[in-house]
Amino acid sequence: MMGPAGSREGAGPVRQPAAAGVFYPDRPERAQAELGRLLAPAAWRRAATALVVPHAAWQYSGRVAGRVYARAMIPRLVVILGPNHTGLGPEGSVMARGRWAVTGGEAPIAEELARAILAAAPALEEDELAHRSEHAIEVQLPFLLRLQPRLAFVPITLMRADLGFCEEVGRALASVVRALDEPVLLICSTDLNHYESQAASNRKDSLAIEALLSLDPALLIQTVNEYRISMCGVAPAAATLAALRGLAHGPAALVRYETSGDVSGDLARVVGYAGLIIAAAPAPAETR
Repeated sequence: MMGPAGSREGAGPVRQPAAAGVFYPDRPERAQAELGRLLAPAAWRRAATALVVPHAAWQYSGRVAGRVYARAMIPRLVVILGPNHTGLGPEGSVMARGRWAVTGGEAPIAEELARAILAAAPALEEDELAHRSEHAIEVQLPFLLRLQPRLAFVPITLMRADLGFCEEVGRALASVVRALDEPVLLICSTDLNHYESQAASNRKDSLAIEALLSLDPALLIQTVNEYRISMCGVAPAAATLAALRGLAHGPAALVRYETSGDVSGDLARVVGYAGLIIAAAPAPAETR
């Protein structure tokens, strides 16, 4: 068993915010006020093995992300998988050292965990370029820091969405997480269908959500391709589902679904957002 990861957390460069002032507030008091609104107290909270959350501007997708985070217990160690919107860097990028600055705080990278993932996954490369201007992971950090001030995380961006690549990444993640002596939460950052009508996106998003709930990475990729669903995070989602095959977990549940049109009222060109929780495995029954 590996021991607790992260004795060198935060050493190295500081990644400056790329999305503050655009995707979420750039003033600490405004960010905290918004987080307080989005993270409204939940009727229940549960331990989770994985989460699926959106990454658009908080004004559009924050209600969905906040509803998920408010219902999940956040451990110290988190791995966040997101898409690569910029096209910079390699096909699978891990930033393995340093800290990420966000409005009002910083989140250190869990370096030992990052290097264990890199060692287990030849498909991934240590890289900072892919993360420099990418928003999909950054917008999650203020939520996580609010709920878990001791947070240490590993950021992974993925560009390839073929099944073999995603399964390789997922198997590596599962092998590393299983070897740790403390829990690790996997977070997949993705939006759903982009820039079609509300009716069309509702239909396509329901298919993508059904595939996510099946926890079958092959079905997810097949569904996205067959129905031409412009789901930007299909690669991190498929990798997360592949990782779950090697990890103990409970059932998957849809927490909330909305579109940008539900917020703005513009139903002509919307983006879909879903929030899911994959529960942790139930504790073994006590023996007498």
